[in-house]
Amino acid sequence: MLLSVIIPVYNEVLHIDAILKRIKAADIDKQIIVVDDFSTDGTRDRLRSRKDIILLLHTQNKGKGAAIRTGLKFVKGDIVIIQDADLEYSPQDYKRLLGPIRNKRTRVVYGSRILGRGRFLASSFIANRFLTFLTNILYNAHLTDMETCYKMIAFDLLKTLNLISNRFEVEPEITCKILKKRETIVEIPISYEGRRKGKKIGVLDGIQAIWNIVKWKFKQ
Repeated sequence: MLLSVIIPVYNEVLHIDAILKRIKAADIDKQIIVVDDFSTDGTRDRLRSRKDIILLLHTQNKGKGAAIRTGLKFVKGDIVIIQDADLEYSPQDYKRLLGPIRNKRTRVVYGSRILGRGRFLASSFIANRFLTFLTNILYNAHLTDMETCYKMIAFDLLKTLNLISNRFEVEPEITCKILKKRETIVEIPISYEGRRKGKKIGVLDGIQAIWNIVKWKFKQ
C-alpha cells in the first residue's frame, strides 16, 4: 500500500529540509510530491537540488488548495495525505493514521490535534473549535478537529471530490464533501506543535471557512 504525501510549500526555506528528512524517516512506502507555490525566499532553489521527490513549480502564487490540486495530478499511491512544511505536524504519525484504512474500517482518517492534546495558539484553538462545531451541527457529524492538515484519504475517493478551492478554504471543502457522501471519518490522536511565528490563517480566512461550510451544505 503506497502513501502519496503532497506538500504544498510557500516560503519555507528554514523548514523544508527538516520536514523532508522527517518524512523520509517515516517507516512506510511513500511517494513525496512537493508543490512550490511560487516561493521567493530560496525554497524552490533548495528543492531543485533534490532527486528524492517529485517537484512541481507554480509560476505564480495560487494558494494551498491550488497546490493540492496540482499535486493530485501526479499521485501514484492508494492513499493520500497532505503535509504542511512548517514542522507543526509529525510524519511519525503516518503509520498510526494508516491503520484504520489498512484494516478496511474506513477510507478516511483525520489526525486530531484535539484528541492528541496538541499545543495551539489560543486564537487558533478557538477558531478551530467553532468551525468544527458548525460542521458537526450542519452535517450531523461528531468530529473534534475539522481543520486538521492531516487528512488521510483513499485516492479513489479523493478523486471524486472534484476540489475547486484555491486557498485555505480547501480544508472545509474536503470535509464537507466527504460528510455529504456519508463516508465514515475515523479520528486518531496526533502530536501537534503550533508555531508562533510565520504564516497564520487570519480573520478573513476564518470568514471564508464559515462561508464554505454553509455553502457546501446546499451546493451540489
